[in-house]
Amino acid sequence: MDPRFNLFENEISMRFAKRFAGAGLIIHNSPLPRPVQELVSLRASQINGCGHCVDMHVKEATAAGESALRLHLVATWRESTVFTEAEQAALALAEEGTRLADAHQGVSDETWALVRKHYDDDQTAALVALVALINAANRLAVIVHQKGGSYEPGAFTAAFAEG
Repeated sequence: MDPRFNLFENEISMRFAKRFAGAGLIIHNSPLPRPVQELVSLRASQINGCGHCVDMHVKEATAAGESALRLHLVATWRESTVFTEAEQAALALAEEGTRLADAHQGVSDETWALVRKHYDDDQTAALVALVALINAANRLAVIVHQKGGSYEPGAFTAAFAEG
């Protein structure tokens, strides 16, 4: 499939992207650990079939020092031994918050309790916002058929840096 629409060549979508990126920078600069941010973004993007965002978050995580082993195992994190209990809680929240249509109750009380066990209020706020934001980003990219493969680490942050 060819891209349907270039979101970066339209005035309205660029104005929206700048505000969207501003929300992303709040999360990026939050106390939520950067590895958790990338793992959560990667898992939601895998579930949503967003090649562009998978590409971006694999490359950002790699640039931040994440191991190839852990990145390869994100899709099977429940059957893996390389994620901490806190990371597992965040990944469960990402999955349940992404698969809302598949789980009529949304995020389970069990998952919420695990998140609250491992993350303080600011980290929890950032984690919830991140799940919402990455799902929105996935939908934008999937709708317009934005492809993965050409992202360069740091490009998104550099393009929309505050200033």
